[in-house]
Amino acid sequence: MLIIVVAVLVSVVMTAFLSFARFTHRDAWRATVTPLASIIGSGFLIAGPLLAKDFGGAAIGAMAVLLLLAYAVGAVVRFNIVHVEDFVASARLHDPVQWLGRVTQVVLSVAYAISVAYYLKLLAEFALKPLAIDGAWHVVIANGMVTAILLLLTGLAFGGDLRRVEHVAHGTVSLKIGIIAGLLVALALWWAIYAGATAPLPPVRVSLGSVPMLLGLLITVQGFETSRYLGHAYPQDMRIATMRRAQIIASIIYLAFLGLLTPLLGRAAHTQGVAGILDVMALVAPGLSVLVLVAALASQLSAAVADSIGSGGLMSEVTRRTLSVPAAFALANALSVAVVWLTDPLQVVAISSRAFAIYYALQCALAVAVSRRSGAASMARQAGFVAIGIVCVVAALVGAPAE
Repeated sequence: MLIIVVAVLVSVVMTAFLSFARFTHRDAWRATVTPLASIIGSGFLIAGPLLAKDFGGAAIGAMAVLLLLAYAVGAVVRFNIVHVEDFVASARLHDPVQWLGRVTQVVLSVAYAISVAYYLKLLAEFALKPLAIDGAWHVVIANGMVTAILLLLTGLAFGGDLRRVEHVAHGTVSLKIGIIAGLLVALALWWAIYAGATAPLPPVRVSLGSVPMLLGLLITVQGFETSRYLGHAYPQDMRIATMRRAQIIASIIYLAFLGLLTPLLGRAAHTQGVAGILDVMALVAPGLSVLVLVAALASQLSAAVADSIGSGGLMSEVTRRTLSVPAAFALANALSVAVVWLTDPLQVVAISSRAFAIYYALQCALAVAVSRRSGAASMARQAGFVAIGIVCVVAALVGAPAE
């Protein structure tokens, strides 16, 4: 009882603080929240059980490796915020770098559409978990829920009311971070109270066969690239600083959550499905799974709306407004519906990761191309871009679902 009361109290206080504190209305915080909200979806909830299954007691080390890879890719994107943006602004219309930039935008718009399927697929799985629906009906109902949400959003886009939905999505960020704070405190309290009763950790399992699964989880720590496309609202130096800050904050949350989950890794490794964390948190405190459910639903809906808007906007921009934003939005959502019905929840995680891995590899190619033309980076740094790009290509080729 104590754990759930403290968790709820911390969640409420933190949510109120982030909603009304003066600093949250400043541009520096808004520019931090955009990538932070994308990075911290329900990924931090599904990553623990999935890593526990494949890596056992080495789960937190595997997460650290994944976060380091994401930070390295973020460094490439931060380089491009300055050097690629400046180069493209003065380059000819048919310059090869311009064309590469357009291809990158097309890939990102498709990656966003796939990620919407990922976000909403998880939303449906978390929403249906307490109902314990078995068999084929679970799949049909979950996919039907996602399709209905996408149809509703598409209707709002053509009705001109999507901006209102976007504001609601942004408003869930404070709630999401507040609940995460409550969950971390709850796990810390459980550790302090029941430290002597922890089950033995699952054995460490690290092999080459685990690499595809780890790379398939890239989507769970992705989202920082949104800073690259906020140039209309924030200057370059602010976007660079706030993206780095968002990645650091997110990394601390991921590692803290997985570290505090350590005593329960054995149970986490035996959970079923992407919503298995609900079973684990119910062990900590009976009512805690409700907080997890609210956090998951808020995270997935806000991220899905943001990415679907981003996908539609990019598609419209790439076609030079041949497609209106609502029409491009509808096209992106149609792709999301197809992914939802053709994949299961674990497969869509890997597919989303592959799509973003291709996008990140193209970002590395852009960084190298501009560096060779402008001399903006040394040969050693260019070699680093190439190395990161190769890792991203490998992730796109071998990233696999955790089954």
